[in-house]
Amino acid sequence: MVMDMLGLSLWDACSNNSHTMSVEMVACIAIEAISILEKVHSKGYVHGDVKPENFLLGPPGTPEEKKLFLVDLGLATKWKDRSTGHHVEYDQRPDIFRGTVRYASVHAHLGRIGSRRDDLESLAYTLVFLLRGRLPWQGYQGENKGFLVCKKKMCTSPESLCSFCPQPFKEFVEYVVNLKFDEEPNYAKCISLFDSIVGPNPDIRPINTDGAQKLIHQVGQKRGRISLEGETDEQPKKKIRMGMPATQWISVYNARRPMKQRYHYNVADSRLVQHIDKGNEDGLFISCISSCANLWALIMDAGTGFSSQVYELSPHFLHKEWIMDQWDRNYYITALAGANNGSSLVVMSKGTLYTQQSYKGFLNR
Repeated sequence: MVMDMLGLSLWDACSNNSHTMSVEMVACIAIEAISILEKVHSKGYVHGDVKPENFLLGPPGTPEEKKLFLVDLGLATKWKDRSTGHHVEYDQRPDIFRGTVRYASVHAHLGRIGSRRDDLESLAYTLVFLLRGRLPWQGYQGENKGFLVCKKKMCTSPESLCSFCPQPFKEFVEYVVNLKFDEEPNYAKCISLFDSIVGPNPDIRPINTDGAQKLIHQVGQKRGRISLEGETDEQPKKKIRMGMPATQWISVYNARRPMKQRYHYNVADSRLVQHIDKGNEDGLFISCISSCANLWALIMDAGTGFSSQVYELSPHFLHKEWIMDQWDRNYYITALAGANNGSSLVVMSKGTLYTQQSYKGFLNR
């Protein structure tokens, strides 16, 4: 009913204009869309399906015909726990996807719990689509479409994606794809990037940007490009996703029946207990572990057949005494990995088919 009362969607407007829009038009859309998402996020929700079809203009011939509206909250989820005010806990379920394949964030493809960064990443893809008329991952078909699109997004750098776009679009993409799960986006500075493109008089802009004025004032009246790297407080440099798939963790899918499974990567020693305890509460056991750069990766699933499980994180490669104690309790080694710093993570389980087990450790000199 709401959609019937409003005007064209941005998809329709783009299609009616030879599938492209002017730089000024898209920049105005960016300014107002960021403002709208900030309002949604301030209520503790993420939209979950940002795309051109869900942004509508006001009714033609009315004072609101240049106003932008965001519709369809069917996939909206909470990013903040209302009772505590804290960010929701990170979780990942690769078998669950929410959103639209073309515009979804990489995190959504990988089954990660939605947060504010995902709406902004989807908006970035929406803006590039409106400006260029096409995204590099369009055209995939078949059962593996989602996986192929995700893989293409991960190996497409902001420079490549925005090769024919003004510089602010590249900077916006680079910023949003590198936001952390619980990081609060700097909406005002994002708006200031695009505010440098459009004309100085808001009254003659192709899209009404009144809703963004409050955020624009947060970074002062000074117009012009404001670098996203120019923070007042010094912060550690983030690792930027530059489009090199070899440095990314990706999900592997096969033709087996769906099974409850999740994985965690880049896990520090101090975070192991949190992830493992949460998985155990959900009926999952560790099936595989690995290590890279002294960080751990875990795969936990419900199809192991184990009845119980214990693990030991040791500063030495293998804790022989602990392993032998667990053998006496009928636990057997089901996964292990060593880190660069010499520490080891050993997982032992009950419910295996083993009746006897031994191991040998080797030290390179």
